[in-house]
Amino acid sequence: MSDIIQLLPDSVANQIAAGEVIQRPASVVKELVENALDAGAAEITVHVKDAGRTLIQINDNGCGMSPTDARMAFERHATSKISSANDLFCIRTMGFRGEALASIAAIADVELRTKKVEDEVGTFIHIVGSEVKTQEATACNNGTGLMIKNLFYNVPARRKFLKGNTTEIKHIIWEIQRIAIPNPEIKISLFHNNSPIYELPKTNHRKRIVDLFGKSINQSLVQVNEETSLVKIYGFVGQPKFARKTIGEQFFFVNGRFIRHPYFQKAVMQAFLQLLPPDTFPSYFLFLEIGPANIDINVHPTKTEIKFENERDIWPIIHAAVRESLGKHNVVPSIDFDQSGSIDIPLPPKSLDNIQFPEIKINPEYNPFDTAKTPSMGNLGKVQPAKKNLERWEDLYNGVQLKLKPVDETDSKYEEEPFLLPARQFSGKKTLQLKQKYILTPVKSGLMVIDQKRAHERILFEKFMEVLKSDSVASQQMLFPQTIELNPADSAILQNVLPELLSLGFDIREFGRNTFIISGTPGVLDVSSPEMIVEKLLEEYKNSPVNARSKAKEQIAISLAKASALDYGNELKQEEIDHLIDQLFACATPNFSPDGKKVLTIIPTTDIEKNFNK
Repeated sequence: MSDIIQLLPDSVANQIAAGEVIQRPASVVKELVENALDAGAAEITVHVKDAGRTLIQINDNGCGMSPTDARMAFERHATSKISSANDLFCIRTMGFRGEALASIAAIADVELRTKKVEDEVGTFIHIVGSEVKTQEATACNNGTGLMIKNLFYNVPARRKFLKGNTTEIKHIIWEIQRIAIPNPEIKISLFHNNSPIYELPKTNHRKRIVDLFGKSINQSLVQVNEETSLVKIYGFVGQPKFARKTIGEQFFFVNGRFIRHPYFQKAVMQAFLQLLPPDTFPSYFLFLEIGPANIDINVHPTKTEIKFENERDIWPIIHAAVRESLGKHNVVPSIDFDQSGSIDIPLPPKSLDNIQFPEIKINPEYNPFDTAKTPSMGNLGKVQPAKKNLERWEDLYNGVQLKLKPVDETDSKYEEEPFLLPARQFSGKKTLQLKQKYILTPVKSGLMVIDQKRAHERILFEKFMEVLKSDSVASQQMLFPQTIELNPADSAILQNVLPELLSLGFDIREFGRNTFIISGTPGVLDVSSPEMIVEKLLEEYKNSPVNARSKAKEQIAISLAKASALDYGNELKQEEIDHLIDQLFACATPNFSPDGKKVLTIIPTTDIEKNFNK
């Protein structure tokens, strides 16, 4: 039998490596911008077209490369960062594997222009699918420029699984954020289809966060600063009242590198225990400085996961640092001893001769068991007449059915019945709101429990779908239009869903960079804060974006229904409960919310009786 084991060609091996390192256009941006950081660049410019499918161009003013280094950079595992295994435990650079350029060149058309400061001319290299087409001297600026064209052109299966442009540019924005936050001293610009998304000047950490996420985040930031012999922690956390419904502004950086660490995230969440509104997440931007020998970053191809030697010891430090910062800035609730008005305490007189001490009057003849006597009004132990306030006592029991337990079981004129409180009728049923979250009503088989928020979501969803089918809805104009400023990622999402929002009755126009004016809202909505509705809509849409245009309207309706539905904690009047139930059972699918969660459940009478038979 012939041998079947063989070495893979370099081009195939590079494509396999690309599957681990390059997952989407954002991965290319991440790897190349990190290379620019390692090259000592002070300015980095990123241009993308069609969310990176057509073109990714990155220019920096770093140290540049010689002709030999430029060619060697495209070989697998070619790196200037390490030379032995021991170097893995003292890495301070962003890249060190030597796989990025080789992987990118295997699945794209790549052009490199690079020049060192001391060289007179630079180097131009053109590689297509791991094959070098051209290498020659050229005139270019100091530093390095890379053009990545037609990503995944020779791997159509990978290209087919790319998401829509909105989703892909969102991932690119996230990668830029993760690099820009820990490097505020570097000027970074991002352009999409020649339109600027970010133009970040050199600044400090706080201003960089504000530049990335909008001016509104500035008022929520609380500074964190803690230094121990094991780790140094600094950065910012957001105040609980500014917490958001989705995870998106939570960042950990270790020695300037973004990481994901659920264990440390739990330390931050524990510090916010009992401070956050339900189902919300605080913002945090925390930087950890730790000795490279105490961490291992060589555990994942994308280097977003890190192993810590003493993570159990770091956990309480993070928790205490965040908790202490919240306490210092009066974010943690405390007893308020400050009074709006002052209390004047008189000073004692110099002479105590004329001071009259209070006297205690007693009635030595008072007998508490003697109800026949009524003491005088001035004495203690006064007893009111026994028959006062006994008139019309029957009114206390109006609407209450009270029947006595029969003394003799053969006596048919008595029936045993529980003590019932008065209840309002809903279609012959009694209704009750429980914990400002559930609506209870008896049915033939037991007790029906309705989730009021999900029920409202289902009602609104079917209304919005009817509106979208007709493409006509009245817009209620606002007396005072509201201006909303979004970060670039949210701005891109809103621009994508704007046509559907306009058809739903929203009157929203773009006003400047990442700023929108809300002039009208749908007439079917009772909107007190349209800005909050739009922000909630974006949060919901980010959780479950849809790429297919045919499904876009349905997703918009789902997201808007969830954003507009009444929240838990709202006390409903009886008329509102009745109206909600009437509308719910008029829906085509009352049993499930738009995202498939249960709206109602029935507790059988047999299950209730079991609890009393134990």
